[in-house]
Amino acid sequence: MVLKAIERVVRFVRVFSALTLGALVVLIVFDASRRYFFHEGSVALQELEWHFFDIVIMLGIAYAMHRGAHVRVDIFYDRFSERSKQIINLATMLFFVLPVSALILYVSYDFVLMSFTQMEASSDPGGLPYRFLIKSLIPIAFSLLILQSLREIVQTWHRYRELK
Repeated sequence: MVLKAIERVVRFVRVFSALTLGALVVLIVFDASRRYFFHEGSVALQELEWHFFDIVIMLGIAYAMHRGAHVRVDIFYDRFSERSKQIINLATMLFFVLPVSALILYVSYDFVLMSFTQMEASSDPGGLPYRFLIKSLIPIAFSLLILQSLREIVQTWHRYRELK
């Protein structure tokens, strides 16, 4: 039941990221057209592009883990037995992904809290307000990654046990 709930959350994040990516493409085309055809630029539009890009990347981390599209040295991994692959997956989740994600979550808490407290905004003239909202994606993204990693650990453990 918990694994299904995590999967639903990750699926929702996937759809939200995909919609944001679509909006990003439209925004880039609009901004580039304004610059090249009308010689008008906008700092706010450029910052909004970066913010959309941040949303796609930060929220896409957990989905990449879910799909197995994360970084791995496949030239070695593909040659391992299925049992060895499951051991490697468990070890990397337990000794790398979870500790690093927990560390980033811990460190980002004060960083994001300070940003909220200061109501941080862009320092550029014409830039966007509410930069603290985009910074809040850091703990959200790594919380999602921790949840997805826990799901992967459970599934990998079950696959490993089935191979015995």
